[in-house]
Amino acid sequence: MNVEEKLKMAHALEALGVDVIEAGFAVASEGDCRAIEAISEEIRGPGIASLARARREDIEAAARALDKARRSRVHIVLSSSDIHLQYKLKISRAEALEQADFAVRLASGYFDEVEFSPEDATRTDPDFLCQMVAVAIDAGAAIINLPDTVGYSVPTEYGAMFEMLRARVVQVAGITLSSHCHNDLGMAVANTLAAVVAGAQQVECTINGIGERAGNAALEEVAAAMMVRRDKFSCTNSIVLERLYPTSQLLSEIICFGPSPNKAVVGSNAFAHEAGIHQHGMLANPLTYEIMNPSSVGVPNHRMVLGKHSGRSALAHRLCELGIDLEVSDLDIAYRGFTELADRRKSVFDQDLLALIPVHQREPVHAERLLKPKEVTQ
Repeated sequence: MNVEEKLKMAHALEALGVDVIEAGFAVASEGDCRAIEAISEEIRGPGIASLARARREDIEAAARALDKARRSRVHIVLSSSDIHLQYKLKISRAEALEQADFAVRLASGYFDEVEFSPEDATRTDPDFLCQMVAVAIDAGAAIINLPDTVGYSVPTEYGAMFEMLRARVVQVAGITLSSHCHNDLGMAVANTLAAVVAGAQQVECTINGIGERAGNAALEEVAAAMMVRRDKFSCTNSIVLERLYPTSQLLSEIICFGPSPNKAVVGSNAFAHEAGIHQHGMLANPLTYEIMNPSSVGVPNHRMVLGKHSGRSALAHRLCELGIDLEVSDLDIAYRGFTELADRRKSVFDQDLLALIPVHQREPVHAERLLKPKEVTQ
């Protein structure tokens, strides 16, 4: 995103109710730096953060970019796994601890909040992870984020990592624990929720689950799960749930790439029903096949898709919406024609349905209905 697009998205995230916006990586480019500056100046609700490596130049660039923020935060990332230390940074564990201590102490003099992430935490030796977290907290970190950087973890072990830190690192009692999950194995949301159960007070996520490689934990899925399963997640958040779908749509417009149709919560098929058994239940009571009201997450309404799997109830319902109320025998005739048509074509339109009505029933059909086609399947 360019500066204008980031700023537009930041306003949407503020309206959505997020607590912190990580606005960019100040040292990475002039554009990212300007975007952080603009967001810091205009956004007054959420805190504003910049990513930084454990380097003086990164931290000082972040401080300049966040100078006008109402609440500033730097998010320092330093690898902790042996494979990262050996091959990426080419430093020892001892050197990594020195860098963590130096960076957090330096940042503590510039920002309202310092967040520290031991990168690749889920593949880090547990003893060394505890050691690095303790060093960062002693140096002044108020938020410890445990990233599943490569999407390697599964929910039971990811939650256990938080429980381990709470049990073994006494300093953790006074700080905020945070989760950050990638979706390489399709478990980013499940891992995030496992962290919440294990005591994480902050979750890092993205709209539509966008992010590096297979993406990050999807904010809309985490928020919806917490709403629907309050019995499992005894915590609160500030998200305005009705803003989830509009925010998803805005992001799709900005990056010119929308979520897949079957994407949970915000996908175009998330509240669409084609199977006849489902449609019959939906017409009787939406709760039979929907665990949340579409409007609760900002989706305008659920959608009945007429296709070859649809039943008589759905066809009769759509015809009724078009002003046609058929007798049972005539509905049978129309339904047989409909299934034959749906087997041959990917899309069935309203004018196709009206053409299926038995001849003796067509007189009430108004011409204007045929002139304004409306697609009812995809």
